Amino acid sequence: MKRAIIGFLLLLPLWTVAQSRVERDQSFYSKKLGREVKYSVYLPDGYGKTAMRYPVLYLLHGFGDDHTTWLDKGRVQTIADSCIRSGEAVPMVIIMPDAEKTWYVDRYDGTVRYETMFFEELIPTVEGRYRVIPEQRAVGGNSMGGYGSMIYALKHGDCFVACAPLSAAFFTDEQMKARHGGMLQEIYGGEPLSDHYRQHSVLDLIPTLKAGQSLPALYFDCGDRDPLSEGNCLAHIALMKRRIAHQFRIRSGAHNWGYWQEALPAVFAFVSEAFRSAGE
Repeated sequence: MKRAIIGFLLLLPLWTVAQSRVERDQSFYSKKLGREVKYSVYLPDGYGKTAMRYPVLYLLHGFGDDHTTWLDKGRVQTIADSCIRSGEAVPMVIIMPDAEKTWYVDRYDGTVRYETMFFEELIPTVEGRYRVIPEQRAVGGNSMGGYGSMIYALKHGDCFVACAPLSAAFFTDEQMKARHGGMLQEIYGGEPLSDHYRQHSVLDLIPTLKAGQSLPALYFDCGDRDPLSEGNCLAHIALMKRRIAHQFRIRSGAHNWGYWQEALPAVFAFVSEAFRSAGE
C-alpha cells in the first residue's frame, strides 16, 4: 500500500504538466489555388475542455520546408508549453500552414494566388474550425516565412495585432539580382527588379508607409552571422526614418534552427503582450 502511494505521488507531477496537443496534416480545399492546402495546429492545454476562445498566431515556414517543420525542427510544442506554463506567453492557438515555395505572395501572372488564398480562405477556415479570437491575430515566421509575415503586416496591417519575423529574407537589390531565376522569376516576373517584385519588397514598401498608417506591433531579429542581416538592418533603418515604432535585435547566431528555437520565447512573449493589449 505504501509503495502504491509513493508511486502515485511520483506520477502526479506528470499529470499536472500542461497537456497541449498538436494536429498534423489538417487540410481544406482552396478554390483560389485549385488544390488542398495543408496546415498543422498547436492547441494549448485546456483547449476543448471549455468554450474559451484563444488568440491565434500564424507561424510561417521557410523555403523548402512545410507545415510540419516548425513542429519537428522548431520544437514549437515544447517551447510554447514552457512559455505558457511560466507565464511568459498567454495560451494561444498556433497555425502552421504549408506554403510550398510560393514566398507567400500571388504570382505576377495570377497563376498561383497564395496571398489571396491566405486572407480569403485560410483565415476564414481557421476561424470557422477553431475557437480563436479574430481581433487577436499575430503572424510570424522564419526566413521565407519571415518575409511573408512582414509583407502581410505591411499590406494587411488591420488584420494583425503583432508581427514577429525571424531571420527574414529581406533581400537587397544586389541579393535579389544574384538570386533571380527559377522559382523567383516564376513568382515576380522576368526582370529581377520587376514592378511586381517592388510591390512585394519589404525594403521598397517601408518608405511608402504613411504617418499614422495602421500597422501591427513589430518585432524582428536576425543573427550576426546570417547573410540576411544586411536586409534586416536596412529594414530597421528604414522604419526608424519613417518614425514607425518597432523592436529590432541582432543576436549572436546564424541562419539555422538552433537560432530560431532560441528566438521563439521572445516571439511568444512579444505577441502575447499584443494579445493582452488587444483584449483590454
